[in-house]
Order: sequence, then C-alpha cells, then structure tokens
Amino acid sequence: MIRVIVADDHAIVRQGLRSILDAAQDMRCVAEAENAAEAMRAIRDIECDALLLDISMPGKNGIDILKQIRKEKPRLPVLILSMHPEDQYALRAIKAGAAGYLTKQSAPQQLVAAIRQISQGRKFITPELAESLANHLDDDGDQMPHEALSDREFQTLRLIGAGKSLTDIAKELCLSVKTVSVYRARLLEKMKLKNNSELTHYVVKNGLAEQS
Repeated sequence: MIRVIVADDHAIVRQGLRSILDAAQDMRCVAEAENAAEAMRAIRDIECDALLLDISMPGKNGIDILKQIRKEKPRLPVLILSMHPEDQYALRAIKAGAAGYLTKQSAPQQLVAAIRQISQGRKFITPELAESLANHLDDDGDQMPHEALSDREFQTLRLIGAGKSLTDIAKELCLSVKTVSVYRARLLEKMKLKNNSELTHYVVKNGLAEQS
C-alpha cells in the first residue's frame, strides 16, 4: 500500500485528491495539510511513501517547502501539483528536488501513475517537461531574463506583475517590506528593467502573472 500525504491549502482540492487516492486499490491518503507548517509536521510524524505538494501554499511556497523537505527527508519523493503551466515552475521544482510535476488540469489516471512511479524511486516527467528540460540544457546561454532569477526573486516578480504592492507581497510571503524591496531591486537589475511598469509589461507579455 502506497501511503500518501496531501498538502494543499484548498479543502475542496484535498478532498478531490483523497477521493482519487482512495479509489486506487494500491494507495491511500494517510494525512492532509493546509499549510507549510502542517506539511512539515505530517512528514515528521507520519510514515508515508510520497507527498503531493501544492506549489502555492500560504507563507512558504512549494519550492521553499520542497527545499526544507530535501534537508529533513531526502528520500521522500515529492510530486508537485500546480495550477501553473509547466513552463513557469516545473524546471525550478525539478531542480529543487521534486520527483515530478503535474498541473491540476491533469487526468486522475495520470496522477495515480505519477504517484506509483515516484514511490518506486523514479522521476515522473511528462513529455512536455522532458522537452523543456532538453531545451534548457541546449539553450543555457540563451535563457529568458526571468530564468536567471532566484526562486524568491521570481516569486516577487510575478506578484508585482499581478499588481500587488510591496506591503501586500511582504504579508503574503511572511517577509519584511525591506526584504521584498531588496528582491525587487535585484530582479530589476538582473533583468535590466527600470521600474514596475516595465516589470509588469514583461510579466503580462510572458504570461507569468501570479494567480490567486
């Protein structure tokens, strides 16, 4: 029996995922978590074979949680679930140690297949993501400006591009306004942009805006 922990801040999504898992004869949901703290507590206290992790969690996002999990539970396979297209976060998730990445638009059968695969110690990579990974290796010298950002800078970029103020971003990321300002300054410098207007234009043009 494959024991799975589900971490997502939306109760309806957790219920749906639990139903999919319970419908599979060889797996079951052993715990649920709605934020980063609960997710970490669950993997410390409950034996499991895989973790389903939403990338957009309150406070710490999925990438941050993933990095912490890799330190504490390096052998635990983590499947990232996201409403964001693969081209926005999948590469970052895999580089951070995820065993796989699926969008929430994926079919239940694909989710079940992914869990079986990662629980056996293998990566789950969709054909689209495999192509992106190959292209990324080929085009390292010709990457998009935002691909050079750190995970936190990238997160700040998307939130500013979605029209959020530095104060709102600080609250959402559980950081100080000063820290967010530093991230903003760094990403503007790295991307050779002058102000929020140019930043927002870039985000919209490339379809990177943060969704609520």
